[in-house]
Amino acid sequence: MTQFTEEILVIIKGIPYGRVMSYGQIARLAGNTRGARQVVRILHSMSEKYNLPWHRIINSKGKISISDKRYAAIQRDLLISEGVEVSEDGYIDISIYGA
Repeated sequence: MTQFTEEILVIIKGIPYGRVMSYGQIARLAGNTRGARQVVRILHSMSEKYNLPWHRIINSKGKISISDKRYAAIQRDLLISEGVEVSEDGYIDISIYGA
C-alpha cells in the first residue's frame, strides 16, 4: 500500500459523523492535488475491507455522485440518518456540513 493510499484511509476514517468531504478535498489533504479519481478508486476497492464511511464523500459541487440509483439512495439515507440535509436531487450544503 502506498503512503498516499494510507493517508487517504486515515482521512476518510476521520470524517466526523454528520459531516462530508469531497474527493478532491481528501486528495489534497493526502498530498495530491490531482488525485480525486484515486480517492474514488480507493473507496471502491477498500470501503468494505477497512469499514470506511464512504457515504460521507461527495463531489466538489456538493452532490452525491454515485451513478447507481440504489447506492445513491443508500448514501442519501445514511447521510440523512446522521442529520445531514440532502436535497431531493442529492445536493448537500458543504458550507454547513463540510468537515
